Amino acid sequence: MGHLFDLARQAAQLEQAWQSRRLARVGDASLKLLRMDAQAYPDETHAYAEGLLVLEGELRLDVAGEAVTVVAGQLCMVPAGVPHAVLPGSSGTLLIIDA
Repeated sequence: MGHLFDLARQAAQLEQAWQSRRLARVGDASLKLLRMDAQAYPDETHAYAEGLLVLEGELRLDVAGEAVTVVAGQLCMVPAGVPHAVLPGSSGTLLIIDA
């Protein structure tokens, strides 16, 4: 039997924006949910690829110096080793997929 996640309800219950909660693991990947607010989030780089799936709202990114806007229903894949930061003005709900 599978597990059903009510992502909208769980995102609304998150205490703090930009602090993810791991929901599950699928193979080697973690599925993490977070709530965005209009604040920027500092530049980061990972040793693994990261998938950023916007469930609701809009994610504004700087990916290796290029501005990228990701809207609800879109997935942005950031390759391993590529610096990325959240620009001001993002809001909504984000599902992060990483290994």
